[in-house]
Amino acid sequence: MCATFKDELFTIRLTFHGDLGFFRGSRPGGEIVERTVHEKTSVKDVIESCAVPHPEVGSILVDGQPVNFAHVVEKDAMVDVYPVQSLPTQFEKHQLQIHCGHLGKLARNLRLLGFDVAYDQQAQDRQLLGVMESEDRALLTRDRRLLMHAIVKAGYCPRSQNSDEQTIEVIRRFDLFDSIAPFTRCLRCNAPLQEVAKADVIEKLEPLTKIYYERFRRCTGCGQIYWAGSHFSKLQKRLDEIRARFAARDA
Repeated sequence: MCATFKDELFTIRLTFHGDLGFFRGSRPGGEIVERTVHEKTSVKDVIESCAVPHPEVGSILVDGQPVNFAHVVEKDAMVDVYPVQSLPTQFEKHQLQIHCGHLGKLARNLRLLGFDVAYDQQAQDRQLLGVMESEDRALLTRDRRLLMHAIVKAGYCPRSQNSDEQTIEVIRRFDLFDSIAPFTRCLRCNAPLQEVAKADVIEKLEPLTKIYYERFRRCTGCGQIYWAGSHFSKLQKRLDEIRARFAARDA
């Protein structure tokens, strides 16, 4: 006797909280999605089948209990998916993401604020993932499929297309406000800046710069020299605007 047995179907009901609806083109606030499956599957795969990258997920509850991405669902289940910024208070200790490119102006803004940002406009996806993994970095990209790659441990997809708004998003996502240290990194190559005596760089200065400025910093990587010239006031204004907008959002 020969018999064929079909896998039993079961339904997974997912609720995407906070702004995770962004990835599905829906409004924030608790979209409900149902998935019918015929075999056991990881909760990570179910979530990403709904177009939500796993680095954007801060906490997962299956039938009210916190689980990690490897948790296997094999029967009817209710799954609550929370973004990093909106973890349920009672489950904060179970958060799945750590705090810690494709986005040139954002990279420049973050370097201006003193953050270590690796950026190469010509980098291919494989190179981005390699640098992220080898240097233990968070991946910032608007490429959602790249963000879904299995080796991505920490990452973020900026919602806004405005670089200043993106900067605020990243500061909030990774809780970086208290770590801001303006004018400490090279805007060109990302290496730290170091104060230098005027005498050490005077041969490289323009005539008027030699006369009107006394304090200088030099990049420890590419050797670029920085001083508080006309460009400084523009950078300071941008910095003040970013801080003000950040404060306004948190008010």
